[in-house]
Amino acid sequence: MIEAFRAIVDGDEPPPPGARAPSEEDLIRALQVVLKSQCLYADTPGIGRSYEIARYYAPFFKSYFACLGYSFEVSPRDQMVFLRVPADGVRHDGQAERLRKDETLVLLALRLAYEEGLREHRVTTDGVVECTTDDIAESIRTAARSEAPEEARLTEILRLFARKGALRLGERDKVEKITPLMILPGVAVLSPDSWMEQVRAWAAARMDDDG
Repeated sequence: MIEAFRAIVDGDEPPPPGARAPSEEDLIRALQVVLKSQCLYADTPGIGRSYEIARYYAPFFKSYFACLGYSFEVSPRDQMVFLRVPADGVRHDGQAERLRKDETLVLLALRLAYEEGLREHRVTTDGVVECTTDDIAESIRTAARSEAPEEARLTEILRLFARKGALRLGERDKVEKITPLMILPGVAVLSPDSWMEQVRAWAAARMDDDG
């Protein structure tokens, strides 16, 4: 792995066309950004060349993250690189930390809103589905028969998932007290189908108990 790293920064591995080989700092930063963010896009702000480096040197990134038990993948259609975490097995990473109940409900609502946008063809060419914090709160109430977090807590949770590449928050409307949201393709990475099945079963059990 060290030899592959040196080959990239020394230029022995051909750099992207028209670009210089990444420095040690560039490559280390790209690895750290992918690990921290999980989902990274071509237009993610504040990441320098990290997306370009991760996408171009995908074989190295695949091998590196495989050593940590992750699957590094590239989605050219969505201009996204991401880490798919293992569904089973013992894990000791930050991604393995259990979500709180309200965080689980918000992520469920985000995924449902994204799926609804896809079904209704409300997705942009960049794979973005637009909605608002009101839509997310209503989805929580209808899908899980649970009260949505109050506004400040909801915003805090949304920012948590935004850092992971699931969405972007717009500017809050101070009069209507709602915030526009842009749900990104990475929401499906953070809430894989197996996770959705478990959460839906949990929500259905709650409804049966309440009924």
